[in-house]
Amino acid sequence: SGRHRVPRATAQLLAPVGDPEKVICVGLNYHDHCQEQGAKVPKEPLIFSKFPSAITGPFDDIVHPQDTSELDWEVELAAVIGKRGRHIEEAAALEHVLGFTVANDVSARDWQMRRNGRQWLLGKTFDTFCPLGPAIVTKEAVLDVHNLWIRCSVNGQRMQDSSTRHLIFRVPTLVAWVSRFVTLVPGDILLTGTPAGVGVFRKPPVFLKRGDEVQCEIEELGTICNRVV
Repeated sequence: SGRHRVPRATAQLLAPVGDPEKVICVGLNYHDHCQEQGAKVPKEPLIFSKFPSAITGPFDDIVHPQDTSELDWEVELAAVIGKRGRHIEEAAALEHVLGFTVANDVSARDWQMRRNGRQWLLGKTFDTFCPLGPAIVTKEAVLDVHNLWIRCSVNGQRMQDSSTRHLIFRVPTLVAWVSRFVTLVPGDILLTGTPAGVGVFRKPPVFLKRGDEVQCEIEELGTICNRVV
């Protein structure tokens, strides 16, 4: 109607899904990300998770924990589930997806790679480690979700610059695979992996520090920007 509008500058955008039942993540899912670390291309999706309490808004702060000195960025395409399903056929998988949004899979690499028995969970799920937004773009509004540029910049310097066409396992494959193990429900979030350019595999490694600004953007989906505090 146009009658119920406020200026964007006066509104604080929250994460488009704030309290999902599940935040499901995929590791090693871009060919270029495997190459940058000398890892073999997985034969099956590598699944881990974040707690929903890690979610924060598209322009909110990322809190740098005192417990890590190796804070890293990971721009990711996120799919939002819109229809309940279990043992979903790959051919029907997109029927269970409402739409897509931008995520940053913030990671404490020391906890992910060396501590806690090298299980990934703690290093991935500190509070504020999942900025999400700026909105859900319905799948019908995206021309081809597997042909979008995906980028991340830190303090204006481009760190990641790739395309979703380099995904190893595409969205329908991931939805079908995960649904073999758990029931997917509306609001569940599926982070699909990050391309090359993360800090830990740079030579020398580069990690986020307080005061840094991280901008993640995906073509047709928008941009999120978070300051590290």
